[in-house]
Amino acid sequence: MTPEPVSIREVAPRDGLQNEEPIPADDKVRLLDALSRTGVRRIEAVSFVHPQAIPQMADADEVWARAWHNPEVRYSALIPNTRGAQRALAAGFREIEVVVSASDTHNRRNLNRSTAESLDDIAGLIPLVHAAGATLEVIVATSFGCPFEGDIAPERVASIVERVRADGADRIAFGDTTGMATPRRVRDLLSEVRPELLHFHDTRGTGLANVLTAYELGIREFDASVGGLGGCPYAPGATGNIATEEVVHMLEDMGIATGVDLGALIEVAALAEKMVGRTLPSGVLRAGPRTKLV
Repeated sequence: MTPEPVSIREVAPRDGLQNEEPIPADDKVRLLDALSRTGVRRIEAVSFVHPQAIPQMADADEVWARAWHNPEVRYSALIPNTRGAQRALAAGFREIEVVVSASDTHNRRNLNRSTAESLDDIAGLIPLVHAAGATLEVIVATSFGCPFEGDIAPERVASIVERVRADGADRIAFGDTTGMATPRRVRDLLSEVRPELLHFHDTRGTGLANVLTAYELGIREFDASVGGLGGCPYAPGATGNIATEEVVHMLEDMGIATGVDLGALIEVAALAEKMVGRTLPSGVLRAGPRTKLV
């Protein structure tokens, strides 16, 4: 029996770059265009946030206007509030993401409001987004733990999911914001509530194990970032999204199709490393695929 395929959303252009020193718009466009040619079918392209909050995304409108929009790729944008949603919709996005933290402390650090206040804001965003013919995905950050509050009860995450689904959210994603997830935590949370997509970090080296555990539990959509770029600027030590090329390498070797060209992906990871001017954590970028002759 052929294993069910996996869909990967590439998040390097947004989540990957938000924790780096700002790079020129030309480089961002090159990265986005290169990723659009790898076979990845979903890309988180930009975020429409205030430039004082995330200066790395200050040129989001310019980058998106100049980038190649591959008709075979679904592009999404992250927004923090109504103004961000209006900008994203005006730019032509029809897949919008918004974040709320399961941890109240992290939500205040990230968005300067409580989790309850963010949920009220999201309830107001949903009809605005739907009226424009777009969809809204709610990403529940710190779903597997918080650097400020520690463990997060699965019931807490479940209550947030129940609220946003009742308000009309189209999709739910769980974010492992600080890399605290382990296979045990993944099983515990997914036994309580299920999202459409999972976003893991590899901060403590458990990223691929978490992907495999979630796959065995029925999850088929994952975020990943080429080269392992990324992190959260409002969470201490939250470095390192799982590297897209590592996820593709593992899954394809297991007979689980991703539709992504691994060789092309490794070339983009090398490009990203050059752009940000530091060594990226991806092992597959360093060693190449398992079948590489040496």
